[in-house]
Amino acid sequence: MQQITLAEASQHLPELIEAAINGEEIVITKDEQPVVKLTPILPVKRHPLFGSAKDLITISDDFDKPLEDFKDYM
Repeated sequence: MQQITLAEASQHLPELIEAAINGEEIVITKDEQPVVKLTPILPVKRHPLFGSAKDLITISDDFDKPLEDFKDYM
């Protein structure tokens, strides 16, 4: 974790953002007190929407018809 003052952060913001993107935590301080933490934002895992797979799966008309291999057991 890197700590940097607000004045230094304002001068080096692009470099600090790049460091945060690469996984480093950066704490910006004001009057020797931490006020802001730069961390990378992780990608959000999206849940599938209801009905988004419509028409991707089909069931044949004879799906529930008895199989020839099992005639002896019926």
